Formats: sequence, structure tokens, C-alpha cells
Amino acid sequence: MDPKENKRSLWKFVYVDEYQLHVTISTIGSTAESAVEVDDKIVYMEDLEKRKQVYGICGECNEPGTGEDWCQPCNAKKFKDKLKNWTSGNKDIDEFIQQSQLNAVHHRKYLEWIPFENFKDITYITRGGFGYIDSWGIKNHRWKRYSRKVALKSLDNSSCISTEFLNEIKTHLQIYLLDVIQCYGITQDPNTKDYMMVLEYCEYGNLRNYYMNYESDYYSKFYRLIKIARGLLDIHNAGKIHKDFHSGNILYYSDRHPYISDLGIRIYGVLPYIAPDVLRGYQYTKASDIYSFGIMINEYISEETPYNNIPHNHALAIKICKGLRPNIFEYTPKLLAELIIECWDAKAENRPTAKELYQTLNKWCNSFRFKDSDIKSQVNEYDDKIKLNRRSEKRSNNIQTHPQAIYTSRLLNFKNLPEPVNSDSECFDCQLDELDLEEINQNEENNTE
Repeated sequence: MDPKENKRSLWKFVYVDEYQLHVTISTIGSTAESAVEVDDKIVYMEDLEKRKQVYGICGECNEPGTGEDWCQPCNAKKFKDKLKNWTSGNKDIDEFIQQSQLNAVHHRKYLEWIPFENFKDITYITRGGFGYIDSWGIKNHRWKRYSRKVALKSLDNSSCISTEFLNEIKTHLQIYLLDVIQCYGITQDPNTKDYMMVLEYCEYGNLRNYYMNYESDYYSKFYRLIKIARGLLDIHNAGKIHKDFHSGNILYYSDRHPYISDLGIRIYGVLPYIAPDVLRGYQYTKASDIYSFGIMINEYISEETPYNNIPHNHALAIKICKGLRPNIFEYTPKLLAELIIECWDAKAENRPTAKELYQTLNKWCNSFRFKDSDIKSQVNEYDDKIKLNRRSEKRSNNIQTHPQAIYTSRLLNFKNLPEPVNSDSECFDCQLDELDLEEINQNEENNTE
């Protein structure tokens, strides 16, 4: 028997709660601010012993793996042997994809050029024609490829490759991808000549679609919030800021697994989720993402979009800077309500970090195993009330969305906003009274003069 076949079994299954699925390259996002914080889960490229312990040994070179079922040096050679077998027709794209293949430390970290004719039934979402490489098969000496539904994302007028387009793809390669949407490669529409990203397809839609169509209890929501927080932590640990974090950019691959998407790291946004400091003109920071996370949590728990009854305009931006926040759902556990308020504090320095968010949510979920835990008592208290009260109200379609409430990303540039402050009231209420509406109208008139 070929000894290589025996060594194939030396790959190890990786438990994602204990270790990441692939190594971290120390030079990526290694500044003091962005250094990886969840140290016990990280396996660095240079740590051979830990790589061996976590990923096992490659059956071809006898060296520790660089990820689950993956050996970067061996697979780089296989990719290199095939470089002359394909071309996108664009030198920059070819080199970009080739570098991703030669440097890939795991099957989720490489790209392919995928001819458009490989796809079938193309409308907005493709339903076949492409499979991603998972690992190298030692027995048959060929790549193991699995079929997958994919989504094609096109940037308008991208027939000439833009920095924006490539930067979004680079971001996918630089971030640990367990809870972030995967990019498989690049293709080109033969008719429009626009280049498109080939992305993981999430059949359950975005978070907003999910909570509108599928019932969830508090426990399942907590577990999903952990995964979203973990994905945001991975983004921040890579030295990145999302800048457009909202419920429309959280996609459900399965009913249990949400992914963070739209990693363009562009300065666009959905007004209700943008931190007041950013509205005021300050730079995006990691704390800006945390503010957005707090708005998202409250939306997920309440199952109601923020500020749905008023226009999303300059007047709303003024009110947010003055301390306006969405209603906190009345059946929100006290501990979670306090965390939400911390996230959307007007002062960025008062907001928790992504690591603190993840650790807090993880701690609460772990406490569900114990009968006498405070958070479990709060969850049990409100879970039945939600089913009997809030859900019946929501499904009756009594909530009417204002025609100028906009939940798609757009470029926002407001002037003359006040310095951000917190509300004097402990109750954050987006139901505006007549004096508020009069002030908003006056602000709108002043802003258009």
C-alpha cells in the first residue's frame, strides 16, 4: 500500500469553538490596535507544533497542515502547475487570482477564475454550474470539488477593474471567514462585460427577511447573535472596519448560521444604523460598527425595523445626534437591554469592543445550562410573552413603514449636525410628538434654503 494513503488519515478534524479552521499569518493586521485578541483560538503559521496538534500532518510532505485538510506549500505547487491552463483575459485579475491560490492556507482562502458559461439558470442568483475546491485527494491525485449554489455580485460599470472591486475581494482573503460570507472567485458577464464576485449563496435571505418569515425563540436568537459577534470580531481582528453593518448585510446560509456580508469597506450606510459620531463627520472606527451592532440586536429582538414610521433624512440625523434611539422592545431581558444601550452610547469610548461583545454573549449562552442563572431566568420570563403578544401584533401587519424610510445603503453627507449626546430619558422612543415633528420640519426647511 502506498504509504501516502496512510498519512492522509493524519489530518485532524478541527473543532471551531476551540481553534480557527486555518492558520493566521502574523503580518496581516498585526498592528497593536488590530492584533488578534482571541489568542487561544489562533494558530500562527510559524507555530509548527500547534499546527501539528490542531490540523495534523500532510500526507505528501509530512509537514503540519496550514488548515483543516490543507497544506499551503503542497497545494501551491498544484495550483502553479495549472496557471497556464486558464486566463481571465485581464493581466491584473490573473495575477490577483494566482497570488490568492499560491498563498492560500485553506480552501476558503483562494479564488478561481470562473468562466460565465459555467453557470446555469442565471437570474439574480445562479443555481448551479460551479463547485468549490475543498482539498486535494491523495488517492486519485485530483482536487475534491463540491457543487454549491452561488450568488453573483456585480458592481455597476465594473468592466474596467476598479480598486473598489478588488479591495472588496481582498478583504475576503484577509479575514477569517467562519462567520463571514465566502468569495469563491471572479467571473465576467459576456454581455455587459461587468466583472462579478462569485459568492456563497444564502438561501434564507438576510436577517430582516429571516425574522419576518421564521419564528425564533430567545435562546436561538442568542446563539445566532454570538456567531454574528464572532464574525464582527474577526473583521476587527484583521484590522478592518465594516462601515455598513446592518440587518440587510447579515445573510442566512442555513436557519442556524448567519454570515456577515458586503465587505466592500466603503463609506455607504443605512441611516438608522450609522453612529452619531460618523453622522457628525468623524471617521469610521471599530466603535462605529459596535453602534450598528446595537441597533441590529434591538431590531432582531423586537422584529421591527428602526425608525420605520418617519423619513430617513437630515432631520432624523439631527435627532439621532441629540440622543434619539429606537424603542427597546418591552420583553427584552434586562441584561441584554443594558448591553444594547452600551452599544449605541453617543460616546464611542463608552461602547464595548467586539471581543467584549462576543465574550459577554458567549458567557450568557453558556449560563443557559444552569438552572439558577440570572440571564436564563430573564429569558424564560419573556419568551412565552413574546409568542403571545409581540408576534401576534407583528403578524397582523399593523406596522406601516413610512415611504421615505430607506433601508438600502447609500452615500450620506449631512451638514450642520449637533455634537452627539445621549438622551436625558431612560426610554428611547422613536414615536415623535408634535413638537418633535415641528422641529424636524423646521430643520428640513433650514437645510434646503
